[in-house]
Amino acid sequence: MVGVSTRSSGATKRVRLGPEERRLQLIHLGAEMLADRPLEDISVDDIAKQAGISRGLLFHYFASKQEFHEAIARHVSTEFYAAVMPDRELSLFDMLRDSIERFVDYAIGHSAAYHSVLRGPASRTPDMTDYVNQTRGAIADLIVGELPLPPDDPDLARLTLAIRGWIAFVEETILTWMVEKPISRAALVDLLVESLPALALSPALISALRD
Repeated sequence: MVGVSTRSSGATKRVRLGPEERRLQLIHLGAEMLADRPLEDISVDDIAKQAGISRGLLFHYFASKQEFHEAIARHVSTEFYAAVMPDRELSLFDMLRDSIERFVDYAIGHSAAYHSVLRGPASRTPDMTDYVNQTRGAIADLIVGELPLPPDDPDLARLTLAIRGWIAFVEETILTWMVEKPISRAALVDLLVESLPALALSPALISALRD
């Protein structure tokens, strides 16, 4: 374990972190830096300084700078995905609303990183682009998997394509809303929830889901 110096009431106190805690700390610090720089420009020296460890010690937790950057990208993408995990105790439409509400709250609470990953410098980094695209695909598959359709339904390909487009719409709408706030948060959630069935689903399926 590694010690970290912190100051309290004029005294210096050593706080010790376990290996996994330290690794997560380094990843979180890297994710915070995405607010103003691309993934490839995240400095190992800056991260080590903020964490209160040596540059060499960082490579005790990550084999290379590339592995460290990949861990940051994976962490951000995992947070995106976790923010929309469905509560399967709810009905399908309530499940959708709950997921959208949590995703909106996640974007608000992590606005700088959210903007950077989708539109800022980090969005142009190949590793980050790959992880974000994988997450979008996973979210689309998650939504399709909740629909009451057989796996061999011929409409699934169309639905999956439409849902991928809807995810991009959700991301862009939230980005614009966070800057301009033209409507309330509740109205934003309504817009995002109502747009999915309007875009992707047939009237017959919408009726079946509401019953």
